[in-house]
Amino acid sequence: SAVIGALVALSIIALVLSLVKVEDVTLPPTVKYGLVFDAGSSHTSLFVYEWDSDKENDTGVVSQTLSCDVQGPGISSYSHDPPKAGDSLRECLDKALKVVPAAKHRDVPAYLGATAGMRLLREQNSSAADQVLAEVTKTMREYPVDFRGARILTGEEEGAYGWITINYLLDSFTKFSPKTHTWLRPEAANIFGALDLGGASTQISFMPEGSVMNQSELSKFTLYGYNYNIYTHSYLCYGQNEVLKRLAKELIASSPSTRVPHPCYPRGFSETVHLPSLLTSPCTDRSDARLPLGDRTVTLEGRGNASGCLAALRDLFNFSACGQSPDCTFDGVSQPRLRGQFIAFSAFYYNFKFLNLTEGQPLATAREAIEQLCTRSWEDLSSSYPKEDPKRLPKYCANANYILTLLLDAYKFNETSWNNIFFQMKAGSADVGWTLGYMLNLTNMIPAEAPTRMKGHMPSLWAAAITFIILTLVLGVTALLL
Repeated sequence: SAVIGALVALSIIALVLSLVKVEDVTLPPTVKYGLVFDAGSSHTSLFVYEWDSDKENDTGVVSQTLSCDVQGPGISSYSHDPPKAGDSLRECLDKALKVVPAAKHRDVPAYLGATAGMRLLREQNSSAADQVLAEVTKTMREYPVDFRGARILTGEEEGAYGWITINYLLDSFTKFSPKTHTWLRPEAANIFGALDLGGASTQISFMPEGSVMNQSELSKFTLYGYNYNIYTHSYLCYGQNEVLKRLAKELIASSPSTRVPHPCYPRGFSETVHLPSLLTSPCTDRSDARLPLGDRTVTLEGRGNASGCLAALRDLFNFSACGQSPDCTFDGVSQPRLRGQFIAFSAFYYNFKFLNLTEGQPLATAREAIEQLCTRSWEDLSSSYPKEDPKRLPKYCANANYILTLLLDAYKFNETSWNNIFFQMKAGSADVGWTLGYMLNLTNMIPAEAPTRMKGHMPSLWAAAITFIILTLVLGVTALLL
């Protein structure tokens, strides 16, 4: 009986061990890294990401380790001296290699994506654009990383990758339920749209309710087992820097004098513009017959006129091209009805941050704050914001009014849907932008199939439990025979 009792006890222990749920084993993570250069129209930034390779197909596991702003202008500005474009990247590359362990350097996938500034340069001088890309490629290959190419993104790619970044960081694609131990897909209405405003272009991307009529504005993705049809459109020459150039050109063309009133600049502020330099961009057509001829300068004098500023900016949009179509934004571009919540980042965020308007204030509050800003004199502004960049400070009134015009008149947000816009630059642990979505796509970090996860036991405990069960059964049978 003692032997049988011992065997029964061993059986119970073995069964308990086999049934007790053990949490996933925590092993030292195998960390991987990736780096992406965002070569924008006005500046270049480098982002270094890291993730646990054991979880690299999970959602939201990538974190941002480093962001580095490259000194100087965007790489498209070096069209007359392409080697400087490559040299400009070195300081940030050196910083990146300091945060990545030396043993992992050669396994780091590295990318450079150029956006609207290089798209404009390619339109203007394709050989110069190729030379700039060749020089940045040459520099990148001097470093011990797995460089996978420098290329110019289309506007639609830029918008779509920004959309992926936002929804990946906010776990909008799929979430793991600890209660059911399964992956759940959030409701379609909880997928965020993306609003991006750069120096030379602006993008809108969202998942519409109906179909997208123009297939060129449709991006299709299969992510975590679900299909997404995304409307995305990029407007070249509607970034904030190019808009200000176009506005200045229109004001100069409409004035017979070399001293031109500027409704958006603050009273007491003036800017001298060298006319040929203003007309170097493809966005400012130098063939306009109204423009004065020759190598001359013009002085723009601030008037601080909020309503005049808004009206002048609105004239830059071709709303008449839409006719009476309710599904048209401007310049004859069709857009489905807005749906869901939106994250507005890049210049949308930075301009509204200056006005303390990123916390979800109603539209009336935003309008009031912008109007008050536009009526302040240059003396008042410069003394109130001594640490603000003096080149950027006089342009906040124009930028803010442009954002209002773009969001309300062009994209068709209204008093109600305005509350669905969230102005922010970070989501989770990373900056919002196209770079993370770009890397996730090119490294296949977001699988097309639905994710699975097995919650189980440590392998050693499984083996011990099975051994106990077999041993107990053998001994039990032996005891019965005896």
